Amino acid sequence: MNEDMTPERAAGGPHPGAQPGRPLADEVHDTLLRQLMSSRFVPDSRVTIDALARELGVSQTPIRAALNRMEADGLVVRVPHAGYRIPPLITRERFDDMLELRLLLEPAAARRAAERATSAQVNELRRLLEEMAGLEEGDGPSAYGTFGLRDAAFHDLVACSAGNQLVREALARLHTHVHLFRLVYDTQVTYLAMSEHDEILAAIAARDPDQAAYAMRQHILLSGDRFRPLFDDALLTTAP
Repeated sequence: MNEDMTPERAAGGPHPGAQPGRPLADEVHDTLLRQLMSSRFVPDSRVTIDALARELGVSQTPIRAALNRMEADGLVVRVPHAGYRIPPLITRERFDDMLELRLLLEPAAARRAAERATSAQVNELRRLLEEMAGLEEGDGPSAYGTFGLRDAAFHDLVACSAGNQLVREALARLHTHVHLFRLVYDTQVTYLAMSEHDEILAAIAARDPDQAAYAMRQHILLSGDRFRPLFDDALLTTAP
C-alpha cells in the first residue's frame, strides 16, 4: 500500500450516491471493493487491519467487519497472526466456468425482468446507468472501481427484478464483477459495456422478454471476448 495516501485518497473520495446514515462498515466494505477492482491491492499482498484503519481514518471495528465479510465471500484470505492476504487473480478455468454459469442464468433473469420488473425497478436501473455514464467520464482507479460496483449493482437489480431469489443469490456468490475488474485496469472496459447495458435496459423497459434475454446474452459473450485475451497473453508469457 502507498504510505503517503491520505484517508480521503485511500478511500477513493466520497462514495457517489452514499445514503445518509448508512453503516460505516458498509461504506468501508464498498471502499475496499473499489480498491480491489482498481488494482489498488496487488495479488498475494498482505493487508493488515491497523494499516487500513490508519489509511482510511476510521477505527479498526468497521475495517474488521468489512474484511470478515470479504473473507466469507472469498475475496480476501485470513492469515493466522498476520492479518489478511489478497488472493491471486482468477484462473482461466474459473473464468470459463463463471462465463458458462452466467450464460445459463442471466439471460433467463433478463427475460423474467422484462416481464416482471416494476416501474420503480426500471427507474432504478436507469439511474444506475446514468451514474455509470458519469463515472465513464471520470479518470483514475477510483472511478474505475466505482464503475465496477455500479456494474455489479445493475446486474443484481436485473436479477432481483426477475423475482427469483435463488438465481439472484447464485449470481451474487460469483462476485463476477470483482474478479473481472481485478484482471485489468482499462477504462475501455467501461466504455464498451455502457452501450450493452443500454440495450438490456431498453428491452426490459419495453417489456420485450426475447430482446432482453438476447441483449444480456450478447453482453456476457462480448465481456468474455474482452477478458479472454488476458489469459491467452499470460499463457504465452509463461510458456517455455
